[in-house]
Amino acid sequence: MTSEYQKMIAGHYYSPGDPELRQLVQESRRQQYAFNQEQDAKKRTAIIQSWFGSTGQHLHMETGFCTDYGINIHVGESFYANWNLTMLDVCPITIGNNAMIGPNCQFLTPLHPLDPEERNSGIEYGAPITIGDNFWAGGGVTVLPGVTLGDNVVAGAGAVITKSFGDNVVLAGNPARVIKTIPVKEKSHKKI
Repeated sequence: MTSEYQKMIAGHYYSPGDPELRQLVQESRRQQYAFNQEQDAKKRTAIIQSWFGSTGQHLHMETGFCTDYGINIHVGESFYANWNLTMLDVCPITIGNNAMIGPNCQFLTPLHPLDPEERNSGIEYGAPITIGDNFWAGGGVTVLPGVTLGDNVVAGAGAVITKSFGDNVVLAGNPARVIKTIPVKEKSHKKI
């Protein structure tokens, strides 16, 4: 790995003051300003689709969006995000199809060293967030670095998700824990 950007997205220590990273942050700030000032939902969608790492064709995001880079965010088809979404993407944030994100949610990939001398030196690192299909996050959900969630996960309002969980669960609390399993429905096979 030669560049600070490559180190950053791989989850290694990197210097956030690197000129390439500062330039990417400045471009992200321009995109955020354009997105958050735009009143037309179709134009906001076009901004996101040209900015994010990848998106589906159908998405809707309300204003109040904050991010570090934007280019490390990947969302699937039928993505919906309510007001004031924060996605700090020093490492990739990947969310599958059919996601519904409530207001004031946070997806946070950055980490800082615990050792005070290392932390005060300004170096940082991160861990990716990966979420499967059919995710529903209630208002104020926080997903922390390194979390992987399976398909069909529901996170109750205010949940702080500190570790990974599999498919078909309802999470709640701080730290989040499984409070319910979602039954898997058998698909009926109709004979023609």
